[in-house]
Amino acid sequence: MNFIFLTLLIISGITYSRSEQYDVVGPVDPVFAVAGEEVILPCSVKPSISVVDMRVEWFRSDLKDSQLVHLYEDHDDRNTEQSQSYRGRTKLNEQELQRGDASLKLSSVQVSDEGRYKCFIQSKSWSDDATVDVSVEAVGSPPVITVGFDHSESLHLQCESEGWNPEPVLEWLDSEGVRLSSETTEMQRNTDGFSVKHTITVQHRDDKIHCRVKLRHHMLETLIVTSSKSFNPWRTSIILSSVAVVLIVIAGILLAAFVRKTREHDELQNENQRKKQERDELQKEKNRKQQANTPLKEEKKCLLQ
Repeated sequence: MNFIFLTLLIISGITYSRSEQYDVVGPVDPVFAVAGEEVILPCSVKPSISVVDMRVEWFRSDLKDSQLVHLYEDHDDRNTEQSQSYRGRTKLNEQELQRGDASLKLSSVQVSDEGRYKCFIQSKSWSDDATVDVSVEAVGSPPVITVGFDHSESLHLQCESEGWNPEPVLEWLDSEGVRLSSETTEMQRNTDGFSVKHTITVQHRDDKIHCRVKLRHHMLETLIVTSSKSFNPWRTSIILSSVAVVLIVIAGILLAAFVRKTREHDELQNENQRKKQERDELQKEKNRKQQANTPLKEEKKCLLQ
């Protein structure tokens, strides 16, 4: 009898253990997100059982020090140790958790959010995880063209744009749409994405040059007209501006000299006026002494008589 009871207990334990088993399932393909928008990182359990009573943890597994992205435990969010860069941007749907869906909503997507995430779900007797790869697409700033001249009447054009992700394609096109070869190319990446800078040299001629930056289905373009009519006045304005700067500097020097001369003249006048006042005071003092001595002289004269 004890043997039968023990056998039933073992069978029921095995059955219960199997009922607790589940698979955590993520997306097969990478999840694409757009910078500045929100994205859903899919994660669920199969079979679809409630995970409300379980531990749901999202973290970055591609970084040297794994960053906690979101933690749900004991029926509540526990994000005291959440990475600072994800504060206020993550959310789980509790109603979906009851259906076995632990997908994470990430708001205000940043380029730095790109990477590999782990969705880890743990019950009292079982645990499993799934991987979610996230790619972030960011459209950068419109390309800016700057112009430089040399003595051979050539134009040096530089086109620059920043804030793209992934790496964009920058190309120069003439008025007929033919690609022009870049002489120098610079590409840098930081937390805000890629910045690109290309330069070309063109001769003075009536033409339109396009600088175009492309990323998948996004494209930004800037046009510049390299005709002599467009650039001669521009070049003349540079010369005039340079002359104006020189004249302003000369005027400033003359003005400073004039102010200094005026100040010296005023100081000299003040000094002369001060000396004149001193002389006047001395003369007044002398006159007062003379007036004081006159009665004494007359008294002495009377006594002698």
